[in-house]
Amino acid sequence: MENQIKYKWASLGTGVIANELAQALEALGGKLYSVANRTYDKGVTFAEKYGISYETRTPKPTVVASGSCGDNAAWTLNSEGVLSVTGNGPMSTPHNTHINFLRKALAAGKHVLCEKSITLNSEELAEAIQLAEENHVKLAEAMTIFHMPIYRKLSEIVESGKLGPLKVIQMNFGSYKEYDMTNRFFNRNLAGGALLDIGVYALSFVCWFMTSQPTEMVSQVKLAPTGVDEQAGILLTNEEGEMATVTLSLHAKQPKRGTIAYDKGYIELYEYPRGQKAVITYTEDGSQEVIEAGETAKALQYEVLDMEAAVSGQENHLYLNYSRDVMELMTQLRKDWGLVYPEEE
Repeated sequence: MENQIKYKWASLGTGVIANELAQALEALGGKLYSVANRTYDKGVTFAEKYGISYETRTPKPTVVASGSCGDNAAWTLNSEGVLSVTGNGPMSTPHNTHINFLRKALAAGKHVLCEKSITLNSEELAEAIQLAEENHVKLAEAMTIFHMPIYRKLSEIVESGKLGPLKVIQMNFGSYKEYDMTNRFFNRNLAGGALLDIGVYALSFVCWFMTSQPTEMVSQVKLAPTGVDEQAGILLTNEEGEMATVTLSLHAKQPKRGTIAYDKGYIELYEYPRGQKAVITYTEDGSQEVIEAGETAKALQYEVLDMEAAVSGQENHLYLNYSRDVMELMTQLRKDWGLVYPEEE
């Protein structure tokens, strides 16, 4: 298999997404170069699973960044891009920990593809963007919607004008998480809540299709006993009069469905976070057109390829501007709800 990977990739974490990243790199003919994790044993197991090794060199690579990742654990990043962890101490890596790792890695001159939500709020993201610019590195959010080929194909159709002006977008995303207030989804200390976990997908979808950033927003929220958002309804409008509705829930299953209604037809996408198929229904005669592009199973491969293209100076399809717009919306929503995390107090 031809190796399409040009750069050395490291993962901070060994969870589901880290495994998918390692598998995506292998599918593209490469491999994960190094890994760090909150617990040492899991890091070793992950490294063995994906053939990650490290040979001691003389002189030894210098440490360019380090930090805490648990009560009794620490991570280091060396000059050769190798991440490692010492010690042993469990800790989650929720959204509210991202900024600490971003500060270290970006300041050390490392390009970063960060899992969603990229930061806790707009202030943190602005800081991360400034650090990336100052250190001449690429920063991106691993938001699948920005990288799945189906979205670029649909944008071409919309831009052709065949559907007319946009009217309304309707979004749903509902998970059914165990109603345990100690797990990360409902834990305020771990930045729990529907908005940062699943709402980021729906709002990224909205920003992708809307002509401009929403300027008006109203919402209703139901808070869990811990004070985080359990479910919410959001209505957004921009200067062009385009509207979007978003319904989120953490303890009520909903289809991952997005509908974009234009003057001359509407588009439907199911399983939209990693969508590969859309159906257009034309208003005049009810006829339908099926649009297919990309593969759901290759979602992380598309992220990797877009990141490498941007780093190498080719086309930049990282859409950090959309990540910034979405973060501004989420920050304002939480402000409206009075939802503040410990780091913001």
